[in-house]
Amino acid sequence: MRTLCSSTLIGEFFVIGFAGLVAMKDPDLSMTTVWTVSGIAMFLCVLLCGLVTRPGGVALGWALQIALIASGFIVPTMFFLGAIFAALWWASVHYGRKVDAAKARFAAQAASSTPDAA
Repeated sequence: MRTLCSSTLIGEFFVIGFAGLVAMKDPDLSMTTVWTVSGIAMFLCVLLCGLVTRPGGVALGWALQIALIASGFIVPTMFFLGAIFAALWWASVHYGRKVDAAKARFAAQAASSTPDAA
């Protein structure tokens, strides 16, 4: 699960950076505000790469997905991109757990079929 979720988060890292560049064109937003918010979100993406397998890591990832969709009120394209990344996050978590379960099952089978050395 960690590999799939981390890949999604790194993709989001870049999308958030590019959205920050687009948001800078809004005359109502200061550059400091844009890059503070974007920087925090980008930092959270990198931080979550390491926390995704810990308790609450997936929930924090979902919170980031909601924030990414909500950023569409500033950069309208982010409604679409946020929804795409939320779908990717769901797929990463769902299929990542299936892969982890299959790996554990194969490891248990390999351990039980290995002859004991005397």
